[in-house]
Amino acid sequence: MSRSNVHLLDLSDEILLIILKKLDNIDVLYSLLNINNERLNNLVQEKTFSNILNFVSTDDISSIDRCKLDRFCIDILPKIHNNVKCFILEPVSMERILRAADYPNLTELRLFNFKEEIALSYLISKHNIDYMMFYYSFF
Repeated sequence: MSRSNVHLLDLSDEILLIILKKLDNIDVLYSLLNINNERLNNLVQEKTFSNILNFVSTDDISSIDRCKLDRFCIDILPKIHNNVKCFILEPVSMERILRAADYPNLTELRLFNFKEEIALSYLISKHNIDYMMFYYSFF
């Protein structure tokens, strides 16, 4: 039997997008954005990977890794800021992420592990957000 050498980048953009959409978008952005491959760089900047960004840990043990958060705030978020429509955040990372860039299309902010009174007080006083215009959900 003959074995062919097929590489990930030999696949069409459509197939690559299907594969990448099955992965966590935070991981896709972190792993593939700015890796000196223009094709992958363009693919991962699609709105599919950057319209909803979930920074809440799924393992309930730790929040986002500091190194990963640094790269997002310094390098990734400023590049994709126009695509972001929703953030899912914890108190540990909220302020850094929100200050990393302007998000003109941000319409939803989901906060985890916050007490409602504290979160609203923080957002209204420190960021001058009109609470009537602020959509919030606490889980």
